[in-house]
Formats: sequence, C-alpha cells, structure tokens
Amino acid sequence: MTASLNPLNQNDTPVWSIASARHKMIEQQIRPWGISETKYLDALEIVKRELFVDELQIPLTFSDLLLPIHGTQEVMMEPKVEIRVLQALAPSGKEEVLEVGTGSGYMAALLGYFSKTVKTVDIKPELVAFAAFNLNKCRIPNVRAEVGDATKGWHIENNQSYDIICISGAVTKVSEGLKSQLKIGGRLFAFIGQEPLMSATLVKRISHDYFQTQVLFETLVPMLQVDQAELSSFEF
Repeated sequence: MTASLNPLNQNDTPVWSIASARHKMIEQQIRPWGISETKYLDALEIVKRELFVDELQIPLTFSDLLLPIHGTQEVMMEPKVEIRVLQALAPSGKEEVLEVGTGSGYMAALLGYFSKTVKTVDIKPELVAFAAFNLNKCRIPNVRAEVGDATKGWHIENNQSYDIICISGAVTKVSEGLKSQLKIGGRLFAFIGQEPLMSATLVKRISHDYFQTQVLFETLVPMLQVDQAELSSFEF
C-alpha cells in the first residue's frame, strides 16, 4: 500500500504521495545527473529514504536539497549526490565497507544493500543513535554504527582493511591513516576541498604505495566534523 500525506483535495483525488514523489525524484533529479546503472535506481524503491528522516520532514525527503538531520546541524546530502557516490564506488555484494560520517544512516543503508558488511562511524552519539534506530527499523542487519572519529583511520592497530571507504562529508585532504586501510584494488570516495567548491573524488588503490585519483564532479557539502581529543568510542 502506498503511504500518503494530505492525500485528498476537494475532488477526492490524490495530490501528493510518497510513490509519486519518489518517481519524480528519480526521473527529474537523479537519472538526468548521469546515473546510468538501473540497479542503483531500483534500490531507491527498496531502501526507502523517507524512513531515515523525522516524520515532519517526509514531504521534503525527495527534494533536491540538503535536509537537516534529527534537529542537528548535520544534513543529508541531496539524493542525486548519494546515488552518484554509490555508482562511483560500485559495490557488488562482496565488499567490506567503512563509512566515515554516519548522518541519518541512509548512505550506509544504500551501501549495505550492495555490500557484505558496512561499518559506519560518526563523532556525534546522537546521530549514531538515530542512524542505528533507522537501520534497525528497516531491518538492515549488515550495517553497524559506532561512535568515534574515523578520519585518521578506524582501529588501524587491528590491521583492519576495507574494500570500500566512503567519506560522507567534506575534508581538506584524505589522511594517510585512512588510505592505508584501503585494500589493494579497493575504492575510496571523498569530497575534498573547502567552500565554495569541493571536488568529488574517487581514489583507487592500485598497489601498496600507488593510488590513482579521479575527480568526478564539483559540488558543495558540509565539512566533516572531527574530534582532536579522540573521543572514547562506544557502540550501538
């Protein structure tokens, strides 16, 4: 059954529905922006974006804007940017993924749909709690949310490595610690730079000491927050 908000006008005809809003988002925002992989468009029907926002925000969920997350200063990226990131990283179902910057949990959910496991890390406990609630609500079992600052790497001391690393926020540069956790053949996505423009960048690890870098497009997203005091981490 299709859910709807304010579903009827005076003529008893639907004026707004989640299904129609999602369809317009896909056809008018995302597909024209160079998203050619049908499977990623299809995922938008399964990993439902409206389940990762507060109820009052649902009418804005499919708009081409940065959407505030759960009363914080953090935002969800525009839908077209999220899917462009997913297409660039190209998970195929077997990857172990690290996301830096959890937000609402939606990007982690998309990655989780196409990957083996996802570990998503955010500096703000309230965001991790919100994301964990959303992921549990949507019954996404292969994504684990943790609190901490992963911008310099995450549990490097355990020799943990990843097939995919996604930095869901802008950074001035990608740390060597984080790059060192990328497996040979792996991909890392980052928004690099400062206002007024950042470069959406894909990094591929070709060998132990050689990384290939490609700028995919220019955009503007909020800077990723970091904790220089190294927040003691706990899990949800």
